[in-house]
Amino acid sequence: MVRMSDVVRGIVRDKPADAAKDAPAAPPKSPPSPLPPPRPPVTAAPRPAPRAEEPREVETAASLDALPLEDGTPAESAEPLFAELQLFLARVRELIRTGDALPWPELESLIERSAVALERSNELFWTANNTALLAGVDYLAFHQARVAVLGMTIGASVGYDRPRRVQLGMAGSLIDVGLWQVPESLLRRLDALSPEEQTVYRSHPKLSVELLRRWSAPREGLLEAVLQHHERELGQGFPQGLPGAAVCQDAKILGLVDTYTDLTMPPPPRPRLRPHEAIREIVRSKHEAFPSQLVKALLSEISVFPPGTLVRLNTGEVGRVTAVNRNHPLRPRVEIVADGKGQRLASPKTTDLADAPFLYITGAVAEGGR
Repeated sequence: MVRMSDVVRGIVRDKPADAAKDAPAAPPKSPPSPLPPPRPPVTAAPRPAPRAEEPREVETAASLDALPLEDGTPAESAEPLFAELQLFLARVRELIRTGDALPWPELESLIERSAVALERSNELFWTANNTALLAGVDYLAFHQARVAVLGMTIGASVGYDRPRRVQLGMAGSLIDVGLWQVPESLLRRLDALSPEEQTVYRSHPKLSVELLRRWSAPREGLLEAVLQHHERELGQGFPQGLPGAAVCQDAKILGLVDTYTDLTMPPPPRPRLRPHEAIREIVRSKHEAFPSQLVKALLSEISVFPPGTLVRLNTGEVGRVTAVNRNHPLRPRVEIVADGKGQRLASPKTTDLADAPFLYITGAVAEGGR
């Protein structure tokens, strides 16, 4: 069985794909468009939890079939919903320039709809985790949309009820609005900033809170989460250098998700990591940066090997992950596509590693690699 310590030591030796060329290009600026009219929030009964002995698998879009909710309301498709969130946040940038008020009811309605979608299935979660930048939307709008969705997913994993998840999602969607007030070039070279540039960059949580106060943020907890999302467990974060005991739970969740999303989809030309590589980086520093409970929650949701990842088994066979076993994140369901000699199989075979104790993943392989 593969142990997490193996992952931390770096058993994955295949070089990552050329990520820089896959990173989303910064789109040209486009004129602001009117905000879409708000949709009334819908309600849905929570999905029943799986029995303890049954692994809960990540669902794919094909398995959902857009079934209506119990009250007859048509279920929303994940991709249009996530695109709408990106477009809304792109308009928020214009509010900084124009000085207009932020339409909080519209944002809350949009986040409420996202929370309902996440209760119904994991489709929105995987859309936010795997999607590319929407044309006409800048990077920060895309990044904050991802933080909002992934943050609400982790919130649900640690027991947040829907109102608290909605507040968490609203904070996540505005987590970096202050960065729209600093030079864009700083984001592209965060590992090579001068001391003066570091000071400017580290001011962005306070800049974000100043903007949210100007826009009359409806909840103080939202401001606290935004201000503290770069604080870390041993007091090595910013802007206040708070120890973990003084940092609110929402900020810790958003800080963890912000780190993961930045690793997997940074602004170009910075190279990006594949999800399992980002998880490995976070696990390495979990005791210094993030609470173990939250790292485990992230691992259980995202998995070291998310759907679509090509992996090599201890037999030498190569397979593609098709589903994640929630209770056994290192033992997903795999469709084996090549034998131990690298020869492609005429008929791929599916194996659930949770039911195959003598089979295990030795690492991920790059697309096109053996």
